[in-house]
Order: sequence, then structure tokens, then C-alpha cells
Amino acid sequence: MPAMDTEANPTHWTLLSLRPRGQHAPMRRAAHALGATTIALSPWALRARGDAATRAALDAALGADRVIFSSPSAVVAASRLARLDAPHPGQWLAVGSGTAAALQRAGARDIQAPARMDSEGLLALPALATLDGLRAGLVTAPGGRGIIAATLQARGAQLLRADVYLRQPLPLSPRTLQRLRHAATPWALAVSSADALARLLAELPGDLQAPLRQAWVVAASERLATQAEAAGFVHVVQADGPLPAQLVQAAHRAITRRATC
Repeated sequence: MPAMDTEANPTHWTLLSLRPRGQHAPMRRAAHALGATTIALSPWALRARGDAATRAALDAALGADRVIFSSPSAVVAASRLARLDAPHPGQWLAVGSGTAAALQRAGARDIQAPARMDSEGLLALPALATLDGLRAGLVTAPGGRGIIAATLQARGAQLLRADVYLRQPLPLSPRTLQRLRHAATPWALAVSSADALARLLAELPGDLQAPLRQAWVVAASERLATQAEAAGFVHVVQADGPLPAQLVQAAHRAITRRATC
């Protein structure tokens, strides 16, 4: 396998995407515009839930005083079970601009979203500062850090959780691994989920572990950058946010700077 070339022409590089299956297109478009090929390393597929218990949990969550949507996927799954354009009594909040945009496409209005698009940014919003005696709905999926749910409860809210979709683990296919072994260097690994990174490291064969840790890691937050460094990655940079364009642009900047040094 070719060694990492820090003097490589930055117009020939490979972006490694950890988005769920079927959600790589925005990454591919952004990477292609900056001269990169994208390899999809999906750790899981997303599966919407539609059983009676999920519908009941969602109805309860949507009626809360504060309703938090954790991702665009949560919005899409919820919109299949309930009308999101109907009047609602509480304040609706999104973890970032992508989730807020998904809510607007579903017909929801008056959505608050933080400038810092992560759990910590969401929890810093004034609407979530004091929750004693209030009901907080959380529209999400099982897994993740759990910091949103734990903090809402710690601040006095009655938590009404609706897990409207599931993450179904996917193995890395032999064909994908062969593509990775022959992919143009340098590599850039876009990381917006600690769980996705952990699954990749657990699934990756031994011959690809060391080359991967020589890749540029582009983290969506300071927390994820710290976790990547703790996992042994040598080159870690933080993007301006978790959006595909932000991650890809940060990767290109890092690779370009290194190539011209």
C-alpha cells in the first residue's frame, strides 16, 4: 500500500466518510469540487421505527414544553409518524442548522438552533437553562453520548423520549476495504460522531489501522478532536462545524497547508 505522502498534490486526495448508508452524497459533492475522491465507510444504516409504542412516545414528546430534535434523520423519521407542521404548544429546538432546515422542510416554524452545532451548544440555549417543572421531549435514536437527556433531567425536566429510528450496524465490505488499500493519499477522515469513529476502528483490519492513523482527521467539535487524538491519530484539525461542506473545506485546507510547507 502506498505510504502517506505529505508532499502530495492537494488536488489528489481521498475523503473517508462515516455518514450512514445512503447519506454520503453531500460529502461526495463537496469533496469532488475540491479534487477529492470519496470512500464511504458507513458504520450503520438508519431504520425508521413505526410501531404503536413509538407513535405514542412521539405524540407525548411533541406535546412537551421543550421539544429537541437531535438530527435531520430524527426529523425525517418523526415526520413519517406525525404532522410537524401542526401548531404546537412548546418551544422546538434543533441541535444544528441542518436539523433546523429539516424541520422547516417538514413545515415546522419558530425553531431555535445554536450557532455551535453540537450537544453542548444546544444545551447552552437560554430556552434550556431552567427546566424545573417543565416537560422536555427528545426526538432521537438509541445510542450516542446521552448528554442531552441526562442534562435535561439534571435541570429538572420531566423527560419524554421518542426513539424514532435505529442505527443498524454494517460490516465493512471486502470491496470497500480493497478500495481503501489502493486509495490516493493523503487521506482525510471526516468525524462527526464518536460512535462512528469507534466502530470504524473496531472493524478495520490490522493492515489498515496504522495507515488510517496517518490520515488527517477533521473533527466536527473540540470533543471529537480530543477523542481522535486519544485514539492515536497524528494529524487532527477541528472544522467550523459538522456540515459536510465545513468538514471537507477544513480537510482541504489542512492538506493544502501541509503540501506547501
